[in-house]
Amino acid sequence: MTTMSEGPARSLADQLAGPLLVAGDSGYDQARVVWNAMVDRRPELIARCSDRADVAATVRFAREHDLEIGVRCGGHSVLGLAVPDGGLMIDLTPMGGVTVDPQRRRAWVQGGALLGALDVATQEHGLATTAGNVSHTGVGGLTLGGGMGWLARRYGLSCDNVTAFEVITADGALVRASDDENPELFWGLRGGGGNFGIVTEFEFRLHDTGTQALIADLFFPIDDALGVLSGWRDLNATAPRQATFTAWVGEAQAPFLPAELYGQPLASVGFVWVGDPDEGRRLLPSLQALGHPVAERIEELSYLQLQRMDDSVEGHTFRRYWKGHYFRTFTDEAIQAYLLRGTADGRGEHLPAVSLQAYGGAIADRPDAETAFSQRDTLFEFVAANRWTDPAEDEVRIAAARRCAAALEPFASGAYVNVLTDEGARGVARAYPPDKLARLTALKDVYDPDNVFHLNQNIAPSS
Repeated sequence: MTTMSEGPARSLADQLAGPLLVAGDSGYDQARVVWNAMVDRRPELIARCSDRADVAATVRFAREHDLEIGVRCGGHSVLGLAVPDGGLMIDLTPMGGVTVDPQRRRAWVQGGALLGALDVATQEHGLATTAGNVSHTGVGGLTLGGGMGWLARRYGLSCDNVTAFEVITADGALVRASDDENPELFWGLRGGGGNFGIVTEFEFRLHDTGTQALIADLFFPIDDALGVLSGWRDLNATAPRQATFTAWVGEAQAPFLPAELYGQPLASVGFVWVGDPDEGRRLLPSLQALGHPVAERIEELSYLQLQRMDDSVEGHTFRRYWKGHYFRTFTDEAIQAYLLRGTADGRGEHLPAVSLQAYGGAIADRPDAETAFSQRDTLFEFVAANRWTDPAEDEVRIAAARRCAAALEPFASGAYVNVLTDEGARGVARAYPPDKLARLTALKDVYDPDNVFHLNQNIAPSS
């Protein structure tokens, strides 16, 4: 690091066990690449932290030198909030360790770990905890916003399974948050996002899930899908908690679909089952009775394969934009709007793919006031997601996703904080009801009154 032989940056580098990178250093450009290829910002410094002491020293340095802080784990924020242009990126990815105690059914997960590392370590013992659907997502960002995954209907959200957090606060102090220690912070970290500090370790409760899974998807032309989706919605109301009902609308391109369907708009309905596949297959006759699909995918796979099956789709080479909603109900009128995707007939270029994932079960069992995560009475989560490679399509792709989401907004009850993009304060108000937002603001006043951690779906302090 000859470019840093003098000045304040050298003083920080001398304090860190991990490397401090500036433009031109080996690894600098790789470290600033995130999941959305639209993001191309250049931090002044990138601190690749190897332990909690590195994180604390970096926070104190950034504050002393008035550098904007971004926190990098999986880098899955659509807005690329981890990458502060001209600021200081705290890169947690070297802190990716996972320790499992199978007898106590506990996992201790460092703040930079990815979901894949958590899944591999726990599945060695036939255990798991709720995690998202793409293995290179960061545990930290997912969990702090709530954490939806295939186990949530049975065991609760990711944040519901945290028993303790280790946090570096805005003044560089190390604190622990649990039911018994700093309980108000514990409440806020379970759904309040990265507003209150940098989590350097999570302690998770694990569950005996086994290692098997089943996925089922039936595909229909969109013109025939209204009745199918209505029936799928009604089946979801009595579905076992091991099943997470899913639906999708988009242009056919998956390799398991017949070639003659490629590029045609299709709708799919189905479910994901974690556990004995034979038990999951008992749901198939009711699903198949909904109509005559043009294609189907019914596949047994391991839980690890399930958690990785979208990894290639969710790679880091695409430009991305999305919008999301929560629905407490999903009427036939809403289904029609869902199928049309903001168009007159459900057809057109540059349209987003739209998806639904069922909530309920253990998510709804927990009292809403118990965590900052809100809207536990959600029926379905909706996302309209566009991905592309040509920068010339940016404007039209973003506009199409916005039109699609706007067409569904009259039916929506709110939004998931981890799916918010550029909505700002209006989006945050959709994620939390007024009483919770007031409580989160009061917590921000205590732990981050200067809004040091604001590159997030920000809960601003009161003054």
